[in-house]
Amino acid sequence: MPQDYRILKTANIIGFLFTIVINGLANTLPLNGVTTGELSDMYPNLFTPAGYVFSIWGIIYVLLAAFTYYQYTADDEIHTKIGWLFFVSCIFNGVWIFFWHYMYVALSVITIFGLLACLILIYRRLNIGLVEAEHKEKIMVHTTFSVYLGWITVAPIANVAALLVDQGWTPFSTTSIYITALMILVALGLTLANIYIRGDIAYTAVLVWAIGGIIVKQTSTPIVPYVAGFSIITIVATLLLKKRGDYKLFSN
Repeated sequence: MPQDYRILKTANIIGFLFTIVINGLANTLPLNGVTTGELSDMYPNLFTPAGYVFSIWGIIYVLLAAFTYYQYTADDEIHTKIGWLFFVSCIFNGVWIFFWHYMYVALSVITIFGLLACLILIYRRLNIGLVEAEHKEKIMVHTTFSVYLGWITVAPIANVAALLVDQGWTPFSTTSIYITALMILVALGLTLANIYIRGDIAYTAVLVWAIGGIIVKQTSTPIVPYVAGFSIITIVATLLLKKRGDYKLFSN
């Protein structure tokens, strides 16, 4: 094992443990006397989904644990592609918790966009959805970053909404309703682009999960649940048509 990759593999483990410990302390201490969920409730907005949706973090951390193990035991190809991006993403994740819990909302927005940038680069370097991978790598690497990126695709929007509330924006005004509907349509556009280009089911499923949570939480809000429902129907229909088309092409 080359020395540089041995250092990187160890750093990735440290980065993952840093993320897990910080996130654990955030809710067990909790940091600054409030849990992550309680902080979210302090910045009410129309884009934040129902509370149960955030349970996806449990799945994400299990997948990240699987990746951390895989990258330590795998050959060097995975590190050639990803480099230090995973380690940096772990730092962004942990630092975001600090900024969020100590109510530096603007800094938390900057940090979560840094995390998003890392995950986009990892996703592109791995060519997820564009190349075949052996089963173990597909589950422990590709699925991990598909799910993670799917969630962090929508999380910054909610974070920006929280920042607007923090700056005095009225969270349930008519303008907020239309902006939220627009943001849902942006998420729809990103998902459709992914379906057509990569056909990534894991990424798509996370977006459906998040948008579905908006419907559950905003059932009494005008426009928003209808736009969210339309988006889910469109995503599912597009994915089914894409898979059907791929099957026909393969059959021919």
